[in-house]
Amino acid sequence: MELVTNQDVADFERDLRRREKARATVKKYTAALRELSAWLAGTALDKGRLLEYREHLLTQRKPQTVNGKLSAINAYLRFAGLEGLNVCLLKVQRSAFVAESRELTREEYERLIEAAKRREDERMYLLMTTLCATGIRVSELAFITLEAARQGQTDIRMKGKCRPVMLSPELRRKLLKYAKKRGIMSGPIFRTRSGRPIDRSNICHAMKKLSKQAEMESSKVFPHNLRHLFARVFYSVEKNLPHLADVLGHSRIETTRIYVATSASAHAKILNKMKLIL
Repeated sequence: MELVTNQDVADFERDLRRREKARATVKKYTAALRELSAWLAGTALDKGRLLEYREHLLTQRKPQTVNGKLSAINAYLRFAGLEGLNVCLLKVQRSAFVAESRELTREEYERLIEAAKRREDERMYLLMTTLCATGIRVSELAFITLEAARQGQTDIRMKGKCRPVMLSPELRRKLLKYAKKRGIMSGPIFRTRSGRPIDRSNICHAMKKLSKQAEMESSKVFPHNLRHLFARVFYSVEKNLPHLADVLGHSRIETTRIYVATSASAHAKILNKMKLIL
């Protein structure tokens, strides 16, 4: 009888780390496995129970969230040599537009930047500017070093992949000025007082504070939305999806399509222009 024990979760987590999975992925996958283990409550792990679990998740979560948990469970099944129990993901059609309640606009980004300036929070001002001007992930900030600012380019190495990211002359100037002011002689520019790279949770917390001062919905203020804004602006200038995918470091162009999806209001304007309601 196959069970999912605490030791199984620990072994799975160790394997994910060994394979150099991102910290967020490790956390998400192990959490999904613990949820499954709690639901099973000591009963056997078989295909029938997994199908029941999928239906259970659907009563509580959105299909995209369910698929994320199923992907984690399938990864564990492969690790445990139980591929025969893999559960098919839900077929979810990609939306033709995105909800504006989650989309950060350029005007809102400017308000965030102004809020950071008013608070005289130079680090957050420059950090948000760097994320939005380069399109990098918040986990890649450690690659924005003094050496990169001097060279005008950094090579981001994560998940066994390497991609070059260019820094514009204006961004380089701001980074070098900030580093000089803070006495940074080498290494990552965005760091704590102890010299360690700044943590993602600290960045998220600081952005939420700024959202209040900027009188914005905090639900749309998080680091990854700056990457999405970069993608939309880049695509508006150069309508080249494959190039954008390379810039963002996406392995699948389908992922990039999500970043440049039309907003709900823009989609509504297109429908109105069609004038098919007679």
